[in-house]
Amino acid sequence: MADPHELTMLEQAAAIRNGALSPVELAEHYLRRIERLDDTVGAYVTVTADRALDDARRAADLLARRGGGDLPPLLGVPLPVKDLDPVPGVRWTAGSAVFADRTAPPEAVTHLVALLERAGTVLLGKTSTPEFGLPAYTESRVGPPARTPYDPALGAGGSSGGAAAAVAAGLAPAAPGSDGGGSIRIPASCCGLVGLKPSRGRVSPAPLGDVSGLVTAGPLARTVRDTAALFDVMAGPVPGDPSPVAPPAGPFLDWCERPPGRLRIGRWARPDVPGAEVAPEVLDAYEKTSALLAELGHEVVEAEQPLRPGDRDAFTPVWAVLSALPPVPPEREAELMPLTRYLRDQGRATDGVDYALALAAMQAAGRRFAAAVAPFDAVLTPTLAQLPQPVGALRDDADPAADFRAQLAFTPFTAPWNIAGLPAVSLPLGWTGAGLPVGMMLGGPHGSEGPLLSLAAQLEAAAPWRDRRPRVY
Repeated sequence: MADPHELTMLEQAAAIRNGALSPVELAEHYLRRIERLDDTVGAYVTVTADRALDDARRAADLLARRGGGDLPPLLGVPLPVKDLDPVPGVRWTAGSAVFADRTAPPEAVTHLVALLERAGTVLLGKTSTPEFGLPAYTESRVGPPARTPYDPALGAGGSSGGAAAAVAAGLAPAAPGSDGGGSIRIPASCCGLVGLKPSRGRVSPAPLGDVSGLVTAGPLARTVRDTAALFDVMAGPVPGDPSPVAPPAGPFLDWCERPPGRLRIGRWARPDVPGAEVAPEVLDAYEKTSALLAELGHEVVEAEQPLRPGDRDAFTPVWAVLSALPPVPPEREAELMPLTRYLRDQGRATDGVDYALALAAMQAAGRRFAAAVAPFDAVLTPTLAQLPQPVGALRDDADPAADFRAQLAFTPFTAPWNIAGLPAVSLPLGWTGAGLPVGMMLGGPHGSEGPLLSLAAQLEAAAPWRDRRPRVY
């Protein structure tokens, strides 16, 4: 058998069930790799070695009792959790030095973490995130920056940069992330992974709330099938969710085995963000992906950028209000990152009426975007406008406003899918001559994750990426 980290998440789950691999052996393997490689890529802010081995022993005991019978779908598979999500008894920094020594209390159980535990997973640790998950890079004061394993001089993107770095470097087989403006798809592009942002309401935020509707959890993985399988674990409503979605007719993994048929696919590569420019390597990957889609029999149609200049202006005050929600003691505000303080100042200056008006304007832009997507089975755009950026290149502590503008220019294609609440997936379909990944994004109408995964699986079969290995691996 190949080294355990070479197996996909589903292959690991199968190997555990048939006895070819023990949960304890697998957990120990990943812990050794984390100890050896994580200082280079900055994937983990906290490693829960003792908890991982305890979880693995419990998985082994359950397997021994039940044999091949009724078992959780990912029994014994080691996965991390992004450090924005609390896990009782585990350090919980949310990427902030203010909370560097905080431990999540026993009652701090999110629906997502409970689902991962119910699926039988083993907790490897908490993946690094920028402060409160706000920027499109993963740099904080509680740990080293997250770096893409394809070139550690370059950032892994954000805010799920630690999760993406972990999966790409073989420090986890897959990982959950969260996405409020691109935070799953941005690091997926930087790290050569599949990253799925689900439809609004598909993954419950319970017991937390997001009145903006921007943020959702979703999976990061090396393959489309692993992405779908982890998504099957994560997806599902909780009574009282503000944006419920009808459950799918069957598992999302089943969609990966279905031919997508001939689809009508719109495309655009012109950003709506003023001054944003798309790198030649990104445009080259975009054209090659368009050609591949046509070769596979799909109708590829030119479409206009649906958002007008100014349409997304309402996103900024809404994002700023979200940044002001974490309860930071007033005497410790000065310890926050400059960008965080800048956004929180704006958020606190936004009164209730202004916030309601911003939400209404953002929803209007989302409807315009959704109406432009509706005539197509899927829409193709680049994931990012640029290649992965050097660590520190986007961050500007001296001028947080310039920092925020640089992030928008880097990520002009991602946030509109959050604004509209539509699903989108980044696929590593482009590669530069130097071996850097270039993500291409496919989005679709609300609730269309299944057809998107079917199309993604077809593209993966036509242009496979599984055997590509980063520099740090």
